Order: sequence, then C-alpha cells, then structure tokens
Amino acid sequence: MQIELKDNIKRRNRTNGRFRYLIIAGAAVTVIPIFLIVGNLALKGYRQINIAFFTEPAPDTFQAMTAASSGEIIPGGIANGLTGSLLMVLAASLLAIPLGLMTGIYLYENREKRYAGIIRSLTEILQGVPSIILGIIAYIWVVKNITRGYSALAGSVALTIMMLPLIIRSTEETMLMIPTTIREAAFALGVPYYKMIYKILIPVSFSGLATGVLLALSRILGETAPLMLTALGSPSISFDITKPVSAVPLLIWDFYNDPNMVNLVWSASLFLMVFVLSMNLLSRRIASKRKYI
Repeated sequence: MQIELKDNIKRRNRTNGRFRYLIIAGAAVTVIPIFLIVGNLALKGYRQINIAFFTEPAPDTFQAMTAASSGEIIPGGIANGLTGSLLMVLAASLLAIPLGLMTGIYLYENREKRYAGIIRSLTEILQGVPSIILGIIAYIWVVKNITRGYSALAGSVALTIMMLPLIIRSTEETMLMIPTTIREAAFALGVPYYKMIYKILIPVSFSGLATGVLLALSRILGETAPLMLTALGSPSISFDITKPVSAVPLLIWDFYNDPNMVNLVWSASLFLMVFVLSMNLLSRRIASKRKYI
C-alpha cells in the first residue's frame, strides 16, 4: 500500500511539473511579443525625445521633409497635442468625476430600487459602446446643435461619456466593499445621512475611488476616433475651449498619414504609452494601500 501511494505521489508530481512548464511556456509566448513591441517602440521613439519635443508644436510637411532628407532630427514636437489633451481631459474630468461619483453612490445606496437597476443596466451598455459611436453622439449633440463647430468642448463631452461608466461602476463596487459596521456605527452616533456619505464613506473608500478615476483617465488618453469627430485638431497651441484643438492621439494619426513624419509617430506613441502605463501603475499602487477595503 505504501509503495503504491508513493508511486501515485511521484506520478502526480511529474504531472504537476509538466503542467507548470506548460503554463510557463504559454506565459512566455504571450509576454515575449509584448516586450518585442515595447522594445521596438523604445528603440525607434527615443531619438526625437528632447526639450523641443514637449515645448514646440508639430512641424509642417516641408520642415519634416527637409530634416528627413538631411538626416537630422525633425524640428518641432507635440506641444499643441499636449495642451489640447490637457484641456479636454481637464474639462472632461470636471464633468465626469463628480457626476460619476454621485451616480455610483446613488446606485450603492439604492441597490434594490427600480431606477437604480435601470441606471446600472444603461451604464453597462454604455461601457460596451464603441468609442466612435460616442464620438458620433457628441458630434450630433454638441458640434451640430451647441457649439456649431468643432471645439475642445465637444471633445471633452465625448470623453466625459466614455469616463462615466468606468467611474460609476468602480464607485459602486468600491462602496460595496465597505463593511456595513462602519455605516451602522455612524448612524448609532447620530451622524446625519449626508455627513455619513461625504465624511465617512468617501474618505474610507478614497483609494478605491481614486483608482477608478485614474483607470478612466487612462482609457480616454489614448482615444482618437471620438476626437476626430469633435475636436478635429489644430496645428497651433490653443487654450480656447470653444475652438478646435489637437491631442496627442490626433497628432499620431496626422504623423502616420505623412511619410516624412514617421519618426514622430514612434516618439509620440512612446510618450503616450509611458504616460498611460504610469497612470495604470499609479492606480495599482493606490489600490494596494487601501486600509478598510
């Protein structure tokens, strides 16, 4: 009996070892192409990274062609895209973050109500809608009927619609992780309902809420399609929310369509990848420091 048991243990160990190596091989097959893509992007993109890349607007075709023909670094950079992205993301955040947090808290506090279920279903549907559709919606609502033209405001509305589902769902899920004893203790001490929300629930769940907001920002930073239909793009630096502006994803698309600016495609893509990756790492770091949830 003991010999048979030992044989079974050895057989299981061999089987476990085979599957372990199989899983490692599968993970390597998945990860290696990612490292190759990132490495290729870094090797081709670092050459254009300098101070002018962040402080000067995108060059025109003639400047890029002259620099490419002489083997020099293409003059100019992505300053107009950086300022446009900053303007639209800031405006979208001012709209989406308060509305998303309040909606998420409402869904948490009224989980069994009919309207909460409807809002939750609409949020899930909206989260799966392609970004180009949201751009068309913003074009019809804002560009055609409000601003009467392309503008940073229209682009921020499209980004707001994209941010809302992520913030709402993350807020509700974060609130659900808070122990009910915290609410009960607050009510037992006579804390009013509204103070219990903004002085207890929100501070306790701050790390989770911040994580959801950062993930929503990471998603919209790389969007191109909705901005093509709303912000359109601009060759100059502009802080006017009622005028067309550029964005880093829009500049990447413009650079891609010009064979003389291929180097700027790699550099702008590298910058955008590093920035979005930093946002995701920051959100993971904040999430790892949760105290109560």
